[in-house]
Amino acid sequence: MKILISTDIEGVAGVFHAEQIRAGNGEYERARAWMTAEANAAVQGAIAGGAEEILVNDSHGGFRNLLPDGLDERARLVLGKPRYLGMMGGLEEGCDAVFMIGYHSRSQGRGVLAHTINSFAFARVFINGMELGEAGLYGALAGEMGVPVILATGDDVFISENTDLFPGAQWVQTKVAHGQGSGVTLSPAASRRAITAAAETAVRNLKKATPFRIPAPIECRLQTQTSALADLFCMWPTLERVDGVTLRFTTDSMQAAIRTLNSLAAMSFMLR
Repeated sequence: MKILISTDIEGVAGVFHAEQIRAGNGEYERARAWMTAEANAAVQGAIAGGAEEILVNDSHGGFRNLLPDGLDERARLVLGKPRYLGMMGGLEEGCDAVFMIGYHSRSQGRGVLAHTINSFAFARVFINGMELGEAGLYGALAGEMGVPVILATGDDVFISENTDLFPGAQWVQTKVAHGQGSGVTLSPAASRRAITAAAETAVRNLKKATPFRIPAPIECRLQTQTSALADLFCMWPTLERVDGVTLRFTTDSMQAAIRTLNSLAAMSFMLR
């Protein structure tokens, strides 16, 4: 059995402020160590549950936050970008299930450090009329490949947004959000213990999980943060302008939709 552990940082216990998620300061260095430790907790639980092979995907920012020399040696690490599958890089090797560790709620939500893919560029993302954040988008990509999400961890808002998408999954609430930058958190040690226990249960109960699938064709409706961003994105000929800050496009798969969104996110750096 092969497990992909996709690890973000905003949902990690103890993380609340933008300085903790951006390289170049001491707070980030501590937060990335907590992120690595939560990934290791998931590895430990997965192996206890019967997993034979584990890939850990660094899924935050530039995809190079996890500490390779701090990672459990029983896992392999997916680092760097660009990669076609983004936060699900590693699924191309043929995985049986996905863990989402340290994830966060979607943009415009009330969760800690809430955003969707690119906080500068994207305000809201809808797929076939359903508003989704990163967990929903990438969970649907995994589902398109026949792979279920069986464990997810993050704050209470993240969990409430996504519980219905992943039937049979295990959930670990690492903190309670009181706002974008405040709340009540477990200690890192308590969070790790809970993740290890949930990971073991998730692997043992893999057969109870159902992949989250969105049938094609895929219509993506994207609300940008500014009209200038919509101007820029609609330079892409296949994108249709809906209003000042909204555009839409149609693809034949979730993978194509996510690759388009990630390309638009990269384009947005022209306006920073």
